[in-house]
Amino acid sequence: MSRLRLLVAVVWWGGWTATVMAQAEPPLRPIVTVAEEVYRYEPANNGAGPLWCRGSTCLVRLGDRVVASGLETLTGVPPLNNCRWTLFDRNADGWHLRQRDATGRTREPCPLAVSHAGQLFLSVNPTLAAPDAYGGPAQPQLLRWSVSQLDAAPETILPSWNGTPAFTEHSYRTLAADGAAGELLIMQNIDYTHAEWAFRDATGRWSAQGRLVWPWGAEYDHPQPIRVCYPTVMLRQRAVHFCGVSDIQEPYDAWRAYKRELTGRDWDYDFRRLFYTWTDDITSQEFQPWVEIASRDQTCGWVTPCDLYQADDGRVHLLWTEQALDTRLREKFFPEARQSYALNYAVLERGVKIAQQSLVLAEEGGANEIVSAARFHVAPHGRLVVVCYVSGTDAAGQRVSENRILELSEGALVASHRVALVPPMTSFFTATVRGGSPPSPLLDLLGTRAGAEQAISYVCLRLYE
Repeated sequence: MSRLRLLVAVVWWGGWTATVMAQAEPPLRPIVTVAEEVYRYEPANNGAGPLWCRGSTCLVRLGDRVVASGLETLTGVPPLNNCRWTLFDRNADGWHLRQRDATGRTREPCPLAVSHAGQLFLSVNPTLAAPDAYGGPAQPQLLRWSVSQLDAAPETILPSWNGTPAFTEHSYRTLAADGAAGELLIMQNIDYTHAEWAFRDATGRWSAQGRLVWPWGAEYDHPQPIRVCYPTVMLRQRAVHFCGVSDIQEPYDAWRAYKRELTGRDWDYDFRRLFYTWTDDITSQEFQPWVEIASRDQTCGWVTPCDLYQADDGRVHLLWTEQALDTRLREKFFPEARQSYALNYAVLERGVKIAQQSLVLAEEGGANEIVSAARFHVAPHGRLVVVCYVSGTDAAGQRVSENRILELSEGALVASHRVALVPPMTSFFTATVRGGSPPSPLLDLLGTRAGAEQAISYVCLRLYE
């Protein structure tokens, strides 16, 4: 399917004359051009893993340069801070390890960002605790390189915060970049109350800092703040858009007691409510009141934020998955509820939904195609697609395990394309514009492939000729 792009030429000749030409964009034909392993890792058993910072990215592209950050488990070091970051880039000979942390220890993977001017940034969070300590304080840092000089020692940059926040190894942190402007936003959670944020402008100055306070759960059995985690965050011309999921211990006493009977644990976490907020200018305006985008709170379901994109027209595109209910609780608490799995897509204008649809939907009694990973990709001229992993069975009962490209236009799904990649990528980062990478006809993926345990792989797709 071709798309028409309107080009408007305006000429002055004794008055204004507008000439409108329609130019067809090439049809999508995703082709795998590269599929290779980047590195292997050993599980750290510390509650995190190489893809744990899923709302940010560990992969960036600038022109022909592709850079990835990795996570290496340290031998003989106890959790939680038993990992170190690594840095790779790719050339005609494949992937090369350029840097490895020689002095610090950390728990979580380290997100990347890039500026169009050629500066690479790595968000690190080294612990300040003793080697035998289970957890403790940490010091957020940014490391900076020139993309063309990754073998050089990085510059260490300390963000300027509002006061002296009590950071730990559980950072749940975000790194977002406006690649064209060369500006950055770093966010890091403080316990269950709020996120600290710091904005770095194009001059290199930390010119704004603040707190994003969590929404309030007044309806719970014990009213409390609703910690929001795994957010997808975009910085563009100093506007910031933030969308994440509730992450608190089970807030309903009856469900919590029943889960304790099933699991033997005193804790179980809720990931059921999707929240969004924004500010038009992070340097001068507060975040807007929280908007609840989706909820499966009535049937103990599951919601996962996948991606967010602010388009040229200012509208915000959201992508998330939903599981309708926890089947373990259905018979006792909501026996009439029916299970479903959906990849949902919405378009917002100043916090209000103006469009929403399920791009892939599985319901009891029908097809059982389930999306477990999905991301936006922005091609030139603002062309927006979704790359996702789909598994389960189709309407004919045939097994499905594949990557797909879903083409979007005017807030709706217009085409679906199967990617000829075997085995498929089951969980992944992309070289997203939210990390500073420019729009591209090449779609880069970094993550895990089906059946390839403890290996991080890279795949590059060419979307069209």
